[in-house]
Order: sequence, then C-alpha cells, then structure tokens
Amino acid sequence: MKSDKLVPGLILVAIGAAILLANFGYLEFHWDNFERLWPIFIVIVGVNLVLSYNKTPWASILRITVVVVGIGLLLFGNFDNDYYYSSNRHGNTVNVSKGDDDNDDFAVNGTFNEPYTPAVKIARLNISGGAVGYHLSDTTNQLFSANTSESAGRYDFSSSMDDSVHVMDFDMNKHFRWHFGRNKNRVEFMLNPKPVWEINVNTGASGLDFDLSKFKVRELQIHGGMAGYHVKMGAPEALTNIEVNTGMSGVDIFIPQNAACSVETDSGLSGNDFDDVPKVSDDHFQTAGYDAAKTKFHIHISGGFSGFHVKRY
Repeated sequence: MKSDKLVPGLILVAIGAAILLANFGYLEFHWDNFERLWPIFIVIVGVNLVLSYNKTPWASILRITVVVVGIGLLLFGNFDNDYYYSSNRHGNTVNVSKGDDDNDDFAVNGTFNEPYTPAVKIARLNISGGAVGYHLSDTTNQLFSANTSESAGRYDFSSSMDDSVHVMDFDMNKHFRWHFGRNKNRVEFMLNPKPVWEINVNTGASGLDFDLSKFKVRELQIHGGMAGYHVKMGAPEALTNIEVNTGMSGVDIFIPQNAACSVETDSGLSGNDFDDVPKVSDDHFQTAGYDAAKTKFHIHISGGFSGFHVKRY
C-alpha cells in the first residue's frame, strides 16, 4: 500500500464504520466533540505531512496511532465539562456565581422574557447557536421565557413583528473568547400554550430535547450539524410541517399514536426507522387516510450520515 494513501484511507474507514455502527445502536457518539475537537484533523494531517517521506516501520506505526487515537477522541471522548467561552452579554437578567470548588470557573445564569398579550395569535421563535444543550417542555404565562446556565457563548434576544406574526430571535452572541473550565451551556425554554407556534432551530454541535406536546405547532424546522435531536410533538394543526436537515446526527421524532403522518426522505447514507408509518416508495412513507385527514403531519427529512427515527407514543 502506498504510504500517502494510508492515513486518508484509515480516516474514511474509521469514521464510516463508526457512523454505521452508531446508526444501528451499537455505538454512542458525543456529537459536540466535532465542534470542540476539530483541530484533531489538523494534527493528523500535520503528522502525515511531516512523516510523508519517512518509509520506516516506526513512522507508519506512529501515523496509524495518531489516526486511531485522534478519531477515537473525536467520536467517543466525553469532554462535556472541560471548557467554556466568555463574551459580552445583552440580556434581560444576568446573575454571575462562582463554582463550588476553589478554581476560577464561573457560571453566568440569565433570564429572558417576552410578555404575552391576547393579541398574539401566531408566534415565531428563531433559535441559533452551537455547543449548547437546548431543552423545552414547560409552559409560562409569558409569551416566551428562557433560563440560561452558561459558561460559554452568552446570548442575545430580540423581538419584532412580521405582519401579524410575533417574531423572537434567540441567538448565541458570536463575539466570544475561548477559556477552559468546568461548566456547560444549557438553555431551558418555556412557551405560552395559547398562540400557534412556528419554531426554527439552526445549530451546530448542539443537543436538542423538545417536548412540544403541550403546544400548538404548525411549523418546526431543524437545521443542524453534528448532534442529537429529540422532539415530541402534540396534536397536529390542520397541517403541521416538520423540516429536518442535519449532518452527522441522531434524530428522534415522536408523534401521537393516531395522528395522520407523511414522511419524505432525502437522507443520503443514513439509517431510517419510521415506526407505524407504512412505506409507499423508497423515500416516501404515509399513513392510511392521510389525504382526507383534517389534521396531519408532513415530515421532510434530509441529511448526510444520520440516524432518523419517527415513532408513535
């Protein structure tokens, strides 16, 4: 085997095999490592270049070892609490507290609120930002509330009107500095159950756990990179559209037992499991009576190396 083909080949084989095993449930990835540890690829390429003209056995062993260790750390290393960022914050309420130990780590806790008025019939929430754990399950008397516990990023929040739609933008502040510590970004969202919601999520390596069963959702869009996404839907509107486009991710969507549902896929090298949604064609799944149903889900899924699951509850 030519030595200049060894390292790229090993990288492709290792990542491809690991993703296939993860899609079938044999491995569990720490997806946010790709955003945190991507310089590993630079190290691998650098070592390969330095030793490219060295044909000795020890050089080949070193190159293989760097690939195996680097890919192993990238895919399976658990570094959830090993670093954080800091930046300026523009928010509603900010509380800074020291950690419990004697180091210099600190967490910044913030609260963001948007008042509710009965005039709000349709609300749109836009969420963007990576390396964050996003959670949503509880209701609030406000239109929108968010509690943040962060050692990274910090967030910006703004609201506006788009015709009759009340729009809220919750974004990670892009001006930050890297630090090391022991805390992790986490955001707990709460929504008012009275309006009809449109929710757009655009993240990188972020975990998402949304229980939307208490809310009226007519549109959900998830555009992500390398992470895990878990979404539980409530009863659909006349038509509830769900659009999911991810990179190397695991996606679980739960829908009510008797809800009409159509699933269309364009998911590349992904593992798909659409429980109780009969197959119509290779890329189309649909429940009986879907066209005549008064309320229904339409789900469109696309992505690269991902595992997609649509299940009943």
